[in-house]
Amino acid sequence: MKIGKLPNEVLEEIVISAIKNKREEVVERAAVGRDCAVIDYGDKYCVLSTDPITGAEKNLGKIAVNVACNDIAAGGAEPIALLITILAPPNTSKETIREIMEEANEESRKLNVEIVGGHTEVTNAVNRMILSLTAIGIKEKLPTNEPHKIGDYIIMTKYAGMEGSAILAEEKEKELLRCQVDEKEIESAKNYINFLSVVKEGMIASKIGVKYMHDITEGGVAGAVWEAAKAMDMGVLIDESTIPVTSATKKICDCFDLDYTKLISSGSMLMIASPERYNVIKDTLFDHGILATKIGELVEEGVNMKYGDKIMEIKQPSSDELYKVV
Repeated sequence: MKIGKLPNEVLEEIVISAIKNKREEVVERAAVGRDCAVIDYGDKYCVLSTDPITGAEKNLGKIAVNVACNDIAAGGAEPIALLITILAPPNTSKETIREIMEEANEESRKLNVEIVGGHTEVTNAVNRMILSLTAIGIKEKLPTNEPHKIGDYIIMTKYAGMEGSAILAEEKEKELLRCQVDEKEIESAKNYINFLSVVKEGMIASKIGVKYMHDITEGGVAGAVWEAAKAMDMGVLIDESTIPVTSATKKICDCFDLDYTKLISSGSMLMIASPERYNVIKDTLFDHGILATKIGELVEEGVNMKYGDKIMEIKQPSSDELYKVV
């Protein structure tokens, strides 16, 4: 099989379909396009998610904490605790593990999340550092969101491909310089590593009222849109020209012949909201320094992207574009 997340049809066939036992306390369970599990804990909901970091070698602690907490925010919850598993290859130094934990602690401090435990092991079962984080959040029992419908807006925050650009700028700088990506753009892309959290926009949007949220990770914007359509059982139409992307990301993708719409994009949140709430969401997020852009709408059927006068099908996500390079 290809490197990266399992294709969703394979995930459903051999992983999700194998989960037979159900409990009534589980409000939201394993499904394509769902970032979290939600468990009824009486007066509140407990929200859970887990994620590994496998595509980066630098900034691991920073990336891992943000990716884990982003899933909780996509569930409309406040992240409160983390469990960290570190699997290190035999040649790992104590200083490397110390650096990862210092990064993780600093990001946790920023998000007011506590690292409550985990597991750390040196093993020859891996040939590079693997971090896997489980995040735990809580949220109030608010009234059920209104149902999604044709014409609802598809919104994304910040810019496409931020995480992938940051990783490539950090780990492939020499190749980028040979592609005539200038040093200022490379440094700009490296700085995207500081904007990978979507916790703030998740908390803000959930209070205003959105119908669905999904943080944009492996598979990029196109992958997240496909998964959203699957989760909602509706069609989507995206206008590629409206997807916000920086010139640095475009140049990095051009250098390696990558599609920026399919590049890992932690730091961006996909939202579905009624047209009436779009301006409130956009303006409120803007007041907090966060760009929010309408990139498409829900339609009756089909998962498509418009490129000028052409409309092309968005295929289910396969291996992320990042894995063509790292």
